[in-house]
Amino acid sequence: MQYLLMLFLFGFFAYALALVVINNNEVAVNLLFTQVPEMNFALLLIICISLGVLIGIILALLMFKVLQNKWELSRLKKENSKLNHKLKKATTELESLKADKELNVLDNATNPMIESSGSKKA
Repeated sequence: MQYLLMLFLFGFFAYALALVVINNNEVAVNLLFTQVPEMNFALLLIICISLGVLIGIILALLMFKVLQNKWELSRLKKENSKLNHKLKKATTELESLKADKELNVLDNATNPMIESSGSKKA
């Protein structure tokens, strides 16, 4: 992959160099707020393309970060929903166990004869 990228960059550099050598026409550059002295047309093209690529890369990175944050947020929401469901289920089971234990305690308290008579026979 590195060799392919290096080959691509070398080809791009060679193309840019050939463009500068072949297109040696001078053009005046009028920016919005200032006037730049005449410069080589190919060099102007290379500068514009480089700026466009740089701005595109920066915007793509920012957009990817936003999308990555949205994906992470949705994943965390799903995980939170699953954990809330498990918590409700565990709470329900705990309350059920507490209710069963209280019923056993109440049964033993209301019928002490059953428990004591069973122990006397043994």
